[in-house]
Amino acid sequence: MTATKALEGIRVLDMTHVQSGPSATQLLAWLGADVVKLEAPTGDITRKQLRDLPDVDSLYFTMLNCNKRSITLNTKTERGKELLTELIRRSDVMVENFGPGAVDRMGFTWDRIREINPRIVYASIKGFGEGPYTNFKAYEVVAQAMGGSMSTTGFEDGPPLATGAQIGDSGTGIHAVAGILAALYQRENTGRGQRVNVAMQHAVLNLCRVKLRDQQRLAHGPLAEYPNEDFGTEVPRSGNASGGGQPGWAVKCAPGGPNDYVYVIVQPVGWKPVSELIGRPELADDPEWSTPEARLPKLNKMFQLIEEWSSTLPKWEVLEKLNAHNIPCGPILSTKEIIEDASLAANEMVVKVPHPERGEFVTVGSPLKLSDSPVDVTSSPLLGEHNEEVFIGELGLGDEELRLLKSNGVI
Repeated sequence: MTATKALEGIRVLDMTHVQSGPSATQLLAWLGADVVKLEAPTGDITRKQLRDLPDVDSLYFTMLNCNKRSITLNTKTERGKELLTELIRRSDVMVENFGPGAVDRMGFTWDRIREINPRIVYASIKGFGEGPYTNFKAYEVVAQAMGGSMSTTGFEDGPPLATGAQIGDSGTGIHAVAGILAALYQRENTGRGQRVNVAMQHAVLNLCRVKLRDQQRLAHGPLAEYPNEDFGTEVPRSGNASGGGQPGWAVKCAPGGPNDYVYVIVQPVGWKPVSELIGRPELADDPEWSTPEARLPKLNKMFQLIEEWSSTLPKWEVLEKLNAHNIPCGPILSTKEIIEDASLAANEMVVKVPHPERGEFVTVGSPLKLSDSPVDVTSSPLLGEHNEEVFIGELGLGDEELRLLKSNGVI
């Protein structure tokens, strides 16, 4: 049987740029949708940002726009608006992440869009919902700051910290995909498309829900699972503490490099083997240490004892010894280790993709593994690479008009 794709037959009009929108539409493309990326004639700004090679699309762009087609269109021109109308008419999904009101000002309000195509799912990614923050400019770390992440990340004696995971941008993109897929499914029953709105602040907040859980628990006293000694009226920054039912911490390993750490979680059943591994077997039966309740007030000391042992061994040896006793743990993997990890390559999570101008580049593969919808990651498109294919082959324009559109700055 020929393998099909989950979203085969779904056309996505991708009017997104930078990261939050392109991360969403790339996932849709990996699921099999035909994603047509509509760019201004100057292109998505990230084609030129953080370039490592002159005059070649940046890795920033290529790693967020695989498996798409690219067309250019100046939507401020009258002919551009006419062509955009036709593209909307032919699409199942439209996605944009412009500033608030930008698409409306083009003349394409939601009412106008659904008048053109009543079955379209129109998804917008914005920084914030309706209210006092609506017109704030949103960036990755601004969303982290206002969604609860930064105030709860870091050590209690240090400043708020951003996480390296792009939870504001790509995290919001994943939320948008969920909304789009739900709307497509509902359309099967209603025959109607609908509006999907996702805000970056809201997506970060959804990912920080356990901190809101702990904010409410503070009303009943200090949080025993946290290593902090002092608690005020807000959830504190707690370093590498898991903050969950099982305490965890990143312990140092030899030779002491910036990523020579293993994250260790101490479950009740794991305390005896841990105490034996660290050369303190007597602590397994010591009433001062033998129960989770006894250990909770001494989390800092407990992980200090573990670190005295782990710091004498390389992290891979620490990992091996802990896993031999089914103790939950994981090495802190650097970006270099991840990009060279054979298992991630075997799982097609780190993939090599040929590019017509830059040669081969490495990118992240699809984290969504569907047995009947395999993903073959292909290169991001060159700017306007598919103009002729879409405007002539699909919209029926003539060769001469396409040349005039180009010379007039419409495409």
